[in-house]
Amino acid sequence: MTDKKDVVKKISNLAHLKLSEDELDKYAQEFEKILQYVEKLEELDTEDIEPLSHVHDLTNVLRDDQSKQSLDREKHLENAPERKGPYFQVPRVIEDK
Repeated sequence: MTDKKDVVKKISNLAHLKLSEDELDKYAQEFEKILQYVEKLEELDTEDIEPLSHVHDLTNVLRDDQSKQSLDREKHLENAPERKGPYFQVPRVIEDK
């Protein structure tokens, strides 16, 4: 179990988590169970099974890109409360240091 406990310590260190000894023991046991489950899955014969990228056989329905005239900048800026050149001017929300 100490080998798994060392792995949990390393992972918790990488994740900047502080775990107590009880938590290390608990997660080491859970880690062991996960590894046993994966070993069990490796026993399955998957030779004739086609790999999947997703569990559902769905495809995205996307429209084709269409080139069209963009918005008229001046028309939209005429309603702006404030503007600076060809841009909307908004109040500063981030302070300089």
